Amino acid sequence: MSDNTLGEFLRARREAVTPTEVGLPGGGRRRTPGLRRSELATLAGISVEYLTRLEQGRDRHPSVPVLAALADALRLSADDRLHLLHHFKAADGAGRLVGPCQGPPAQSVRPTVRALLDRLEPAPALVVNRLGDVLAYTNGYERLAGPIGLLDRRPPNLVRYVFADPRARAAYPEWDRVADERLAGLKLGVSRGDPHVEHLVDELTLAVGAPFTDRLKTPPGPSRRTGLERLTHPEAGELRLAYETLGLSDDDNQLLITYLPADDATAARLDRLTGRHPGALRAVSGG
Repeated sequence: MSDNTLGEFLRARREAVTPTEVGLPGGGRRRTPGLRRSELATLAGISVEYLTRLEQGRDRHPSVPVLAALADALRLSADDRLHLLHHFKAADGAGRLVGPCQGPPAQSVRPTVRALLDRLEPAPALVVNRLGDVLAYTNGYERLAGPIGLLDRRPPNLVRYVFADPRARAAYPEWDRVADERLAGLKLGVSRGDPHVEHLVDELTLAVGAPFTDRLKTPPGPSRRTGLERLTHPEAGELRLAYETLGLSDDDNQLLITYLPADDATAARLDRLTGRHPGALRAVSGG
């Protein structure tokens, strides 16, 4: 098996894309049916010589922004972007993406936090780490988030779901606002040089491209701890959820997020969703 899988992947995708698919004029004699190296290099904003080195395996350490530019220029699908990320890690070594410095984010919660979640039933509630990984949750949250696909990956991640799962745009009618709020915490981690946050940013840069990177470049806004979130649920319908975010101990660097119905209609729908008697979850306002 070749050890130049990254270069071979890039070349195969280049030769599979026609000029008209990327907005270039077609026609003329071509040795291959796809793009010329010069055309792809121009679209991605890199030199032909550098692209040649990448395809031939003479350079195996491209930066994430370069690969993201190539992925955008090639109009890669979500699946192809994940393949590109896999080949990049294989060629470059995942260790360089993570690096030393800050310790890894926790992947478990203390027994007392788990007991607190149990007391919050049937309210949807969850605990996340600084990356947005979902570490623990109530049954109420599972019935809320499971049908929209948020819990499908292991570990589930709030940021990854919003940007990399196409179901998120249908689930959140106000997707733009939700995306900004999910990204606020990551921007803070990037500004602090957190290598584990940077690892997730690299992953989403390759897996999502411009919809993620363009938003990442905007000035960081405040990380909201309370607010209203609208959710279109495939079983319960339109939900208006008031949320509160509480920080756990500094050592854990974890957040507890609890959702409550923001109006009577949402309260009734959540009761049906969780299988509880009417009034188990009362609206926090009479909207």
